[in-house]
Amino acid sequence: MKKYVFLFLCIGLAFGSCNKNDDSPVIEETREEEQVQPTNAVADFPAQNFMWQAMNAFYFWQDDVADLADDRFDSEESYANFLAGEEDPEAFFYQICNDHIRLVGEENAVDRFSGAVENYKDLVNNLQGVSRSNGVEFQLYLFRDSDDIYGVVTYIANDSDASSKDIRRGDIFTGVNGQTLNRNNYIDLLFGEDDSYTLVMASVENGTITENGKEVALTKVVNFAENPILLSKVIEQEGIKIGYLMYTGFLAAYDEQLNTVFGNFKSEGITELILDFRYNGGGRVSSAVQIASAIYGTNTNDLFIKARYNSKIQSGLTAAQVETNFTDTTIDGTPLNSLNLQRVHIITTEATASASELVINGLAPYVDVVQIGETTSGKNEFSITFVDDVENSFFYDEDREANINPNNQWGIQPLLGRNENADGFSDFTSGLVPRFELSEDIVNLGTLGDPSEPLLALALSKITGASAKFDLTPTMVAPTFVSSYQFKGNNNLSLMDGLIKIDLDKKEENSVR
Repeated sequence: MKKYVFLFLCIGLAFGSCNKNDDSPVIEETREEEQVQPTNAVADFPAQNFMWQAMNAFYFWQDDVADLADDRFDSEESYANFLAGEEDPEAFFYQICNDHIRLVGEENAVDRFSGAVENYKDLVNNLQGVSRSNGVEFQLYLFRDSDDIYGVVTYIANDSDASSKDIRRGDIFTGVNGQTLNRNNYIDLLFGEDDSYTLVMASVENGTITENGKEVALTKVVNFAENPILLSKVIEQEGIKIGYLMYTGFLAAYDEQLNTVFGNFKSEGITELILDFRYNGGGRVSSAVQIASAIYGTNTNDLFIKARYNSKIQSGLTAAQVETNFTDTTIDGTPLNSLNLQRVHIITTEATASASELVINGLAPYVDVVQIGETTSGKNEFSITFVDDVENSFFYDEDREANINPNNQWGIQPLLGRNENADGFSDFTSGLVPRFELSEDIVNLGTLGDPSEPLLALALSKITGASAKFDLTPTMVAPTFVSSYQFKGNNNLSLMDGLIKIDLDKKEENSVR
């Protein structure tokens, strides 16, 4: 920050003359130069100002953060000085979050999921499933007693660059561009700026992961739109028709296609459904409402979820403003294809989060939800996108992009509240626990949608009552170090776009601008 030095001189202007007698001896008085702090202006820190205003109004834990208190500042000057205290907007954002994971670590974190990006358009694109991607999704693991890493491909996005290459689910890799992957380089090598890279492939031989001489060259496509409906099919076993849907993210752009999938299930006469959410990190709540209604029924008088905001917002809301019922149409108004099931089987892993967990929790009071696999992530909060559009209370609206402050393109995705189900339950921070537990086998992932794939085979056995035809016990299980889904913009999100019913016109102005 620049510091300005002002010299206090004897000047005969508004303060009058110094009245020095020219005949008197001149006595030179030496004064120390005083350093005066410049006056900070709120307008000089547009990103920080926007972030504070939005967080003060809407942040779920606003009551618990001293710097977000309504009476935190006694003047605009003190507010401006606070904004000036951190020149980096990203650092400022996490500073005003409540024990954010980036600052205090996972074990001590209260807020694990709020985020900020320098260009709101990147955030908006990611939330629509549009990103720079080659289509390979994977999980990374640490070698025992080592900082070296190996990766296992979990699925290949349809119509991606990788879908035309010799790489598939279950393949293992240990390096990129000839370099061995480790803790220090995996981000740069796999998630860096280079659009192209070559994976060094490996195989498991006698229980040991060994490079096999194969390489796969991949190229990331700019603005690649991943269809979250990875696979849908009907499986018939023991005379029972069972629908299977592998769904990787709640994206509104594919809601109509999702409705068609359920229409096909209905026309096929399925009586059981398996939802595969094992790699689904969440997305738009409106899509979660649709898929839950397609399972349970279009009973628009039945409560699906009830939102809980911070005390400042919650105290002024009516029941109609916090409640979301099941729906009978898509968000575009198309009549919904519903199966009216009394039971659903849902496959989950630790990567299952947010809107996926919302479907499980929201359906629980109405249908028998049989959860199979691993305990979920435990993301029980919802969020929304904010941009510097004061007149719209900072809510992002694609039709108002011209109203966003041209001097501040930051976008933030803070946690606004929690959604509870019709029974009032929302306390699953530690995750939702499966009724039947089974982890994926690193060396035997199987083929998604194939009845012999272990997690699907377990679900089918619980539906038909017949024992699995082979041993499902995994031979190689390890804790995931990190996964590619964690780098997706829509991961760990319950995005309440279109479902927040706060009356923006009646919101009080904040005391400091």
